[in-house]
Amino acid sequence: MLRRVSTTPALATADDGPRQPGTWASLRAAALNPRLRSVALLQFSSSLPLGLVWIAIPAWMARIGVDIRVIGLFGLAQLPWTTKFLWSPLVDRFSLPFLGRKRSWILLSQLLLIALGFGLAQAAHAPVAVALVGALSLATAFASATQDIAIDAYAVDVLERSEHGTAVAARAVFGRTAMLLSGGVAITVAATMSWHWVHVALALCYIPMLLVTWLAPEPRERLSAPSSLRDAIWEPFVGFLAQHRALEILAFVVLFKLTDNLTQSLLRPFFVQIGFDDWDVGVGTMAVGTVAMVLGTMAGGLLSQRWGLGRALWIFGILQMLSNLGYAVVAELGTNRVALYGAQALEMGCSGLGTGAFSVLLLRLTQKRFSATQYALLSSLMALTRALTGPLAGVLAAALGWRDFFILTVPTGLPALLLLRRFVPWGVRDPQFSAERPTSG
Repeated sequence: MLRRVSTTPALATADDGPRQPGTWASLRAAALNPRLRSVALLQFSSSLPLGLVWIAIPAWMARIGVDIRVIGLFGLAQLPWTTKFLWSPLVDRFSLPFLGRKRSWILLSQLLLIALGFGLAQAAHAPVAVALVGALSLATAFASATQDIAIDAYAVDVLERSEHGTAVAARAVFGRTAMLLSGGVAITVAATMSWHWVHVALALCYIPMLLVTWLAPEPRERLSAPSSLRDAIWEPFVGFLAQHRALEILAFVVLFKLTDNLTQSLLRPFFVQIGFDDWDVGVGTMAVGTVAMVLGTMAGGLLSQRWGLGRALWIFGILQMLSNLGYAVVAELGTNRVALYGAQALEMGCSGLGTGAFSVLLLRLTQKRFSATQYALLSSLMALTRALTGPLAGVLAAALGWRDFFILTVPTGLPALLLLRRFVPWGVRDPQFSAERPTSG
């Protein structure tokens, strides 16, 4: 039977602590710091397959006339990203015979992604082998999810606590840039060239990433791997539950983005039904939303470091709730383009602020000894409401109408704030999360 040993309370004092550097000073420090620089650049490699599998390949299949029901099956290629916690203990337990424990897995995944990219290039010759493209897409997602496990775990292992906010800001920039390149830019370039050469170019993008992985520094603290696969699977869960108010923290992880996920699940149908044209529904709002999200995530990460994580979670949690009211204004005014873009910038920017602080929280919650398994589990829990809110949002919008639906999304953020009060009361600047390793008896 397992018993929990004494834990350190998850609360810090409310004092301000040492003054943190400003935004530009933080970004300069990231460029000069080999740990921060490596984590930021590796995020480009992490996000590159996302745009390809989620955005570009379905658009490619539609362009060549593949049946929409078959294209729908390509959505199954996203499964590895939502189930990656199932094989994440392998990354904690085993190490390959080159580089460090996490960097070796990153390098192996990148080599696989290069090979799969060239495979997609070969499959792009007319007539396109649709079944082969589907299989290669699924394999790409699996290799990418494995790379994500290792890169996130490496970030947890190598970063100092004071570097978390800056790292989140830098990762947001490189991650969104990679998705824009492999998603939107790839589709545009393929219209003038061919998908064969697009896949070749994307595969070649991983080659400089191999050098980044090779030169990335190892963590200062070398922790031993779990002694068995059983320990790698079991101890991360028991170790996390040994933290003060662990169940409330897990519930907060699930619910913090509920208000955002309800709102964002139906934005495009909302824009169409209100009467906006294809430009506004597509390129216009996507461009505004992407810029606002990137800037918001950067600011959220950096301000979490400067103000303290506790204060940032409270302030940004409240802002991301209230920002949904902008869409209620759009529903009331109708096809008002100024209101549309203003509401999109406000909501996506505030969502980015919350994401920045929330990403810092996930880094703080993850224990270095089980960084692969715990971070994969937490990120999967974070995505849970995104998968479940779509049907609920559709029912509520149909029953209430658009204006009242968006007003209703505001109080759905309150449960998360009530849970936050349990482990980070208002006024706590920097919460501390720690627990001794559980022992068996």
